[in-house]
Amino acid sequence: MARIDYLDDPDAPEPNSIVVAVTAYIENEDGDLLLIRRTDNDLYAIPGGALEYGETLSGTVIREVKEETGVDVEVTALIGAYSNPNHVIAFTDGEVRQEFSLCFRATPTGGELRTSTESKEVLWVKPDELDGLNIHPSIRLRIQHGRENRTTPYFT
Repeated sequence: MARIDYLDDPDAPEPNSIVVAVTAYIENEDGDLLLIRRTDNDLYAIPGGALEYGETLSGTVIREVKEETGVDVEVTALIGAYSNPNHVIAFTDGEVRQEFSLCFRATPTGGELRTSTESKEVLWVKPDELDGLNIHPSIRLRIQHGRENRTTPYFT
């Protein structure tokens, strides 16, 4: 299922759902950031996905990172809560989601990089290489906040 992200676009469709989602900011010991290249929109992003029934938020982070990247993680902190009503995501099935995502810091504990049905590329990226990648502004904001090592979570 393909998707289109709209940000501050007056022609964006009206949202018809809100889904609790998580993303994970994960650095290795060299300071490289774990990214995926999404299969649904071809953009680079930090791993993440939707909360499922019976899961905790940290459990969702652990599952989604493993599913999309092959990497095992431990969740260590909340970076922020992102709920910009001017960011909507339209899916080909007709769902149009208003953004609602919690971004967590996580530490890699094992596993091996691999792709999935949601990630056509999985890679560790040096901070100075981020500007050259096609990353949606909403994800760039999370990356910026993760790099800042904030003492309190960001929220909108």
